[in-house]
Amino acid sequence: MSDTGTETEAGARPGPGASLLPAPAAPREAGGGEPPRLGSFLARAAAATAVLTVLGAALGLVRDQAIARYFGASDASDAFLIAWTVPEMAATLLIEDGMALLLVPAFSLALSRRGAAAGAGAGKEITVGVGDAEASDPVRELVAATLPRLFLLLSGGAALLIAGAPWVVGVLAPGLADPRLAVDCTRLTAVTVLTFGITGYFSAALRAHRSFLPPAGVYVAYNVGIIGTTLALHAVWGVRAAAAGVALGSVLMILTQLPVFLRFVPLRRPRPRRFGRRAARTAPPLGFAVLAPVILFVVSRQSQVLVERFLASTLPAGAISHLNYAQKVAQLPMVLSLMICTVTFPVVARAMAAGEREKARLRVERDLALAGTVVLLGTAVVLGYAPQIIEVLFQRGAFDASDTGSTAQVMRVYALGLLGHSLVGALSRPFFSSGRPTWFPAFAMGTGLVVTTGAGYALTYRFGVDGIATANALGISTTALLLLMGLGTRVVPIRARSVVLSLGRLAGASLAAGAAGWACAPLVPDPVLSLAAGCLLVPAVFLLTGLALRSPELTSLLVPIRRRFLDGR
Repeated sequence: MSDTGTETEAGARPGPGASLLPAPAAPREAGGGEPPRLGSFLARAAAATAVLTVLGAALGLVRDQAIARYFGASDASDAFLIAWTVPEMAATLLIEDGMALLLVPAFSLALSRRGAAAGAGAGKEITVGVGDAEASDPVRELVAATLPRLFLLLSGGAALLIAGAPWVVGVLAPGLADPRLAVDCTRLTAVTVLTFGITGYFSAALRAHRSFLPPAGVYVAYNVGIIGTTLALHAVWGVRAAAAGVALGSVLMILTQLPVFLRFVPLRRPRPRRFGRRAARTAPPLGFAVLAPVILFVVSRQSQVLVERFLASTLPAGAISHLNYAQKVAQLPMVLSLMICTVTFPVVARAMAAGEREKARLRVERDLALAGTVVLLGTAVVLGYAPQIIEVLFQRGAFDASDTGSTAQVMRVYALGLLGHSLVGALSRPFFSSGRPTWFPAFAMGTGLVVTTGAGYALTYRFGVDGIATANALGISTTALLLLMGLGTRVVPIRARSVVLSLGRLAGASLAAGAAGWACAPLVPDPVLSLAAGCLLVPAVFLLTGLALRSPELTSLLVPIRRRFLDGR
């Protein structure tokens, strides 16, 4: 992945038709973009993260296959999925978004202050004990000020959730005929409030230190725990075995990162000496003004799932399961598209901490271009081959052909909101990268939630689960549009018009490729062969249509190929 800038030689900003991806062989100007070694490191980190993310996602599918095989789309699976709401919300709040949005900028700022202090004292001949230096280390002070309090807070939250499980199930799914199984599963999964919080803390610290492999591997460990427990105990505990696996897997997530975390941030805190007490505290502040906007944004985002489950609980048994399977598979392209944003978020945060807004703009625009290309290609595959995907992955045991048809139909509707989901994930990070309070993302997410809720109530009675999925797509797309329009005027001065035009061309290519796949998929009766053919057909149509529409992102992909061909001649 090249990290060359997108500015012209005279410094002018390119027009709306210019590519948001970097020119493959443009010479690097002094001060433009990241250094070559950093660009190469980010590319390697993104590739390694991709491998572990795909492995984690594959194990997640195996997990869902196991649950579908043993429990189908039934009252038992619905009970587990109600309890699954707890780790689902906890993962978003404490691992994927909330903790990362808060702590990656905080650790990045602490590391910047550590580097500045080291640079300022490099030429001074002052003898300072090792204990004194460590006592005033901004990173150590940040950990000492936040980790113990976070542990106590999360422990209390988990205990309250265990005690209040009957009330929680009643709020989430008032339509359940017998909520006792859901209550038992919710109590087992409640431990994730604590374990996911510690996992998210470790992940944020390691990413700020540019260590990406352990955080990327946490979902591998998590799903191994769930799969192993489900296979071993389903005959004895029923669906409660899957809930117990969630608790075990969440502990494995912590153990996956703990050795590396201790290497970067040793928890042993030395005894400060006399002049150490005179040193000013350098840990970045994490007060209510910084916490509240992030928490409100993340809770509002995850509340879309709560609205869906609430509405689906009034439909026939299995509706929640159909929604869950469809959403999990459909969102894989979104997860893959955000890998680059996860890797580059510390870069954006450090650039904002150093006041390098132009560097941050270049990085964000590249991320949006890459994320849009990946997610829209994945959208085309989902639109074209949803029945074949679900049949290959889930149609066995208690999950029959009717479940496949219902889930595939919902998945195609969900796919319409994938671009919105990807943009919300990519755009929210720059808003919080400066570590200063900003309420606009929470406002945008709240507006999208209102749209989801209103559309859900209007469409569910007539269209069932398809109406719920449509409401999801409308709500998240509203949020994405608001964030895109607001980012350039509030935080990072991105070229919003260029981004919209670029994504519009890619969306046209995605619709054409999806339509081609939809038309050709039934021509091959075997679902595996049909899906294999689609994996060749859809990317080809996507690329050709994008070139016909003059998509700069797809055109730029051909430049290295053309250059190598000419060099070979």
